[in-house]
Amino acid sequence: MSAHSASPGAAPGEVNHWRRFVLWWLVLSVIGTVIVVVVLAPGMPPGNGTVEASGQVYDDTVLLGLSTPVALGVIVFFVYSIVAFRERDHASVLEGPRITGDARVQTWWLVITTALVIFLAAFGTVELEKDGAGGGQGPNPLSTPPRGTHVLQVQVIAQQWKFTYRWPAYGGVETPTLDLPAHTTVEFHVTSLDVIHSFWAYQLGVKADANPGVDNTAFVTTKGPLTFEVHCDELCGVYHGYMYDTGHVVPRAQFASWISGQEKQYAPATKSLPPYAHAYFPAPTRRGG
Repeated sequence: MSAHSASPGAAPGEVNHWRRFVLWWLVLSVIGTVIVVVVLAPGMPPGNGTVEASGQVYDDTVLLGLSTPVALGVIVFFVYSIVAFRERDHASVLEGPRITGDARVQTWWLVITTALVIFLAAFGTVELEKDGAGGGQGPNPLSTPPRGTHVLQVQVIAQQWKFTYRWPAYGGVETPTLDLPAHTTVEFHVTSLDVIHSFWAYQLGVKADANPGVDNTAFVTTKGPLTFEVHCDELCGVYHGYMYDTGHVVPRAQFASWISGQEKQYAPATKSLPPYAHAYFPAPTRRGG
C-alpha cells in the first residue's frame, strides 16, 4: 500500500491520513465554533432591541454554531487532500489509483446529516411558534402572545411611496412617523392602498408584506429605548428606494405625550378619514367609480 494511503486502517509504518484529518478537523472546529458563537454571532443583526430580534440572533447563533463544524469538515478535507495527495513528481504524472466507496463513511455521513437536518427543522419550528419571529402571519396568525397579554394595535398603511401608521386605540388618528412605547407587545396590522409593498423594520425583527385588501398581522415585544429604520422591502415602483423612515422606541410616559400631541395635531384630518378597518382597498379612479 502506498505511503499516501487514506485508509482509516493503515498498516504499521504508513501515514494514517484519516486520523490526521479528524484531528485537524476537531481542533479547527472547536476553535472556529467558539469564535463564531462567542465573538461573531452575538453582534449580528437584527440585534437585541426586541424579544423577536433577540430570538432571531439566538436562532442564528445556533444555526451558525452547528454549521461551522460541517463547513470546516469540507474545507479541511479539500485542503488536506490537496496538500497530502498532490503529485510531487511533475515530470511523470500518472493516473491515480482507482478509488472505491467506503460504506462506513457513507453511512455515518447520511446518519449525521439527516439527524442535523431533522433537529434544525424541529428547532426552527419551535422557535417560530414561540414568538412568531416578527414575520407576517396573515389575518389569522397561528402564533400569538399568551392569553391575557395587553397588546397595542398599530396599523401600517403602505402606499407609493410612504408608510403611515393608524392607531385604533387613539381615535383612529393616522401619523406619518412611528413611535412605540418600551416594554410593550405591539400587534402590527400591515396593509396597502395601492401595490404590493413590504414593511421591514429589521432592528425590531419585523418584516411583513403589505398587500392591498389584506390584513397581515405581526407581533413584536419592545424592550428599552431604540432607534430603528423602516424600509419597503418589495420593489414597488420608481421611488421604491426612497420609501423609508426612522422610528423610535421610547419610555411609556414619553410615548403617551407623543401620541396625545399627534391626536391634537391631526384631529382635522382624522375626521376626514374612513372608518378604521383592518384592510383597505384602493379607491377606484378613472373607472367610473
